[in-house]
Amino acid sequence: MELNDANLQSLTEFLRKTLDPDPNVRRPAEKFLESVEGNQNYPLLLLTLLEKSQDNVIRVCAAVTFKNYIKRNWRIVEDEPNKVSDADRTAIKANIVNLMLSSPEQIQKQLSDAISIIGREDFPQKWPDLLTEMVTRFRSGDFHIINGVLRTAHSLFKRYRHEFKSNELWSEIKLVLDTFALPLTELFKATIELCQTHATDVNALKVLFSSLTLISKLFYSLNFQDLPEFFEDNMETWMTNFHGLLTLDNKLLQTNLVSNAIQFLASVCERPHYKHLFEDQNTLTSICEKVIVPNMEFRSADEEAFEDNSEEYIRRDLEGSDIDTRRRAACDLVRGLCKFFEGPVTAIFSGYVSSMLSDYAQNPGENWKHKDAAIYLVTSLASKAQTQKHGITQANELVNLNEFFVNHILTDLKSPNVNEFPVLKADAIKYVMIFRSQLPKDQLLQAVPLLITHLQAVSTVEHTYAAHALERLFTMRGPNNTTLISPAEMAPFTEQLLNNLFNALAVPGSEENEYIMKAIMRSFSLLQDSIVPYIPTLIGQLTQKLLLVSKNPSKPHFNHYLFESLCLSVRITCKANPTTVSSFEEALFPVFTEILQNDVQEFLPYVFQVMSLLLEIHSNSIPSTYMGLFPHLLQPVLWERTGNIPPLVRLLQAYLEKGAATIASSAADKIPGLLGVFQKLIASKANDHQGFYLLNSIIEHMPTDSITHYRKQIFVLLFQRLQSSKTTKFIKSFLVFINLYCVKYGAIALQEIFDSIQPKMFGMVLEKIIIPEVQKVSGPVEKKICAVGITKILTECPSMMDTEYTKLWTPLLQALIGLFELPEDDSIPDDEHFIDIEDTPGYQTAFSQLAFAGKKEHDPIGDAVGNPKILLAQSLHKLSTACPGRVPSMLTTSLNAEALQYLQGYLQAATVQLV
Repeated sequence: MELNDANLQSLTEFLRKTLDPDPNVRRPAEKFLESVEGNQNYPLLLLTLLEKSQDNVIRVCAAVTFKNYIKRNWRIVEDEPNKVSDADRTAIKANIVNLMLSSPEQIQKQLSDAISIIGREDFPQKWPDLLTEMVTRFRSGDFHIINGVLRTAHSLFKRYRHEFKSNELWSEIKLVLDTFALPLTELFKATIELCQTHATDVNALKVLFSSLTLISKLFYSLNFQDLPEFFEDNMETWMTNFHGLLTLDNKLLQTNLVSNAIQFLASVCERPHYKHLFEDQNTLTSICEKVIVPNMEFRSADEEAFEDNSEEYIRRDLEGSDIDTRRRAACDLVRGLCKFFEGPVTAIFSGYVSSMLSDYAQNPGENWKHKDAAIYLVTSLASKAQTQKHGITQANELVNLNEFFVNHILTDLKSPNVNEFPVLKADAIKYVMIFRSQLPKDQLLQAVPLLITHLQAVSTVEHTYAAHALERLFTMRGPNNTTLISPAEMAPFTEQLLNNLFNALAVPGSEENEYIMKAIMRSFSLLQDSIVPYIPTLIGQLTQKLLLVSKNPSKPHFNHYLFESLCLSVRITCKANPTTVSSFEEALFPVFTEILQNDVQEFLPYVFQVMSLLLEIHSNSIPSTYMGLFPHLLQPVLWERTGNIPPLVRLLQAYLEKGAATIASSAADKIPGLLGVFQKLIASKANDHQGFYLLNSIIEHMPTDSITHYRKQIFVLLFQRLQSSKTTKFIKSFLVFINLYCVKYGAIALQEIFDSIQPKMFGMVLEKIIIPEVQKVSGPVEKKICAVGITKILTECPSMMDTEYTKLWTPLLQALIGLFELPEDDSIPDDEHFIDIEDTPGYQTAFSQLAFAGKKEHDPIGDAVGNPKILLAQSLHKLSTACPGRVPSMLTTSLNAEALQYLQGYLQAATVQLV
């Protein structure tokens, strides 16, 4: 793509169409942009548009498209083509910082994100001048530019807070400090001075304080791993000014700078090194009174978010992204102080909690915020350790949680009007949720019907919290690893639970509420058979919802739980009555067809998994509806997207398992296409195991004569890959495949196919691959396949007994006994760095495994062989009867003593002898 006006004009038109609400206009435009992504100059055209276009909407659209392009394509993945040309990479890095700093804020944020993504891959080695270029802009005096630099630096450096210590990390932080620490400190001092100069100008202060907030975040990131020498030497500058900010009382501002300063205090008080600073009772009392209590209050901004921006409120409160709020910072400070001063701090706050609660009791309408602060304070005090799975796992023994629950929480939950004091109701629900592991079961059972009632609340936050609390309670485990709350205990409430959950999905603002959908999924999972009577009604509501969200998928978690709920409906109902599978297909196939026709990329991996689940339930035949779809599943475009690969392979395996004969008779012309998919997968280090899954199913299920003339070519492809790139993962899969081939077609057929590719190839494979590597095979089914295959090679292949292959017979038997008796060899050569299979770059629809669409492990040998050791003994006995004297002499001359002892054990267990 040339950098010319015609291409800029054309790109503008396509970007405009991607904003069109009509999917018939929008989707083709998105497809076109996807198709030209690989062209040289495409990213530079986007950058030109976002810089020079007269239309502001197009500029923002180009910026977002550019950021997503970088996210998807910048990382270079082994085995895959470089998606951004070197010339474009150089040009982007040369221009992007300038462009970001001269753009309006909306575009600046997108480009700042893009710089962070590039920086994660290229900084510092491939982009050494990035920091120098950024730091020089501090001198500009223009805070729009300075904040752009600070924002970008923050997104680059915040990963230092959670990276593992390593020499590589230390050297990167040192390089950053050498370039960045001094200019940052100078900027901090200058900005503090400007705040004093402009103390009465609210607009100037807002900009300056946003800079100070970013500077504080950078200070926190750069000091997180350890206290660097530079900051130790300049501690007075930083601490004096931080103290000034903590005590600042400028009525013009309500900023999150306070929260950053409190957060810093929280991290200091947790470190034994600084414990002495807080030991004085007056200091503790002063921090509790002046810093913590005032910042625990429910502010008007919180109230506004609770009512008008519930999604953001929930995200901050439940998911812990409230890191910048004063409440969260104050809560962290309470926990930090409790680490060393639990007794005194609890005593100080007990008085505050009592007085807040009595204020509320005197005038609830006026003083409800006092009770809210009291609950928040009790929660902060009591929480010592917390996990996502169990809530609070360790509590402050000085706080009586049960008593507080009975006296102050239960009253709010039992209140007949669910819509009165919604903030307090949400607090009460949250209390049950986070202290669920501390409260006794009878109190939780008492709470369940009350929570179900709260699903009817008008407030989005309140009914969301109720759904989330129920979902968390349903996951709790009791004795014997069963669920703490049993389906029998839920029986009286089942209908009301399901009704209220589905009705809550109809409340404006909660149509795609992920917490409600997750609670539906968890309810299905807990209640099992009890939901069967309701499924005919509920499946209609779920498919209706699916059709709606497929028009414009925007909530990935909601969509995931929706598909999980569909899988559970299918599993639970068909377990009781497998013939009902056809009624699910009738309900789901029209929606699935629409999703496939419109190529809704986000949903395809899910659709393939649900279809696999449905097809696997069928007895051994394949309905014509599935056969009609079969050719479409082999289209190369579907296999280009990494997220489609695992579910598509599973779906093709289901086709082969249920309908191999049908494919061979009515779709034989598609077999080359099927093998083409195998060929593509086998060439990739990331996906070769998926290629083997498919190949193993072809070998196991396809009628022998339908693939006879493809067999040699399959082996040739595998050898080519072995020569070009031999990895441990490939070897393990290859071993399982050749042994499965041997089990299916016999040892003579295996030997003949190897030797037809190249004379004596069979011996080379035994000597160089099977004997030295079989110990690496893992997994009970995989080991069983290898054991049965090797047994056949040892006992059913004449050339092993009377040709030059005979010298390999004992080493092969030794390797097999090793597979039975020695621990698995899980060593991986140093030069092999596996790509994580899920670690696909950027924005492509990653593969999201549906837990409730899980596939049972399949054993191709099944009951035909119960114990492979007994099979070996019986097969050796049979061989020794055919050629008396040969087997014992081969064993005694070259099998080591330990292996011989194990073998004697197998022979005794099988009650056979060698002759």
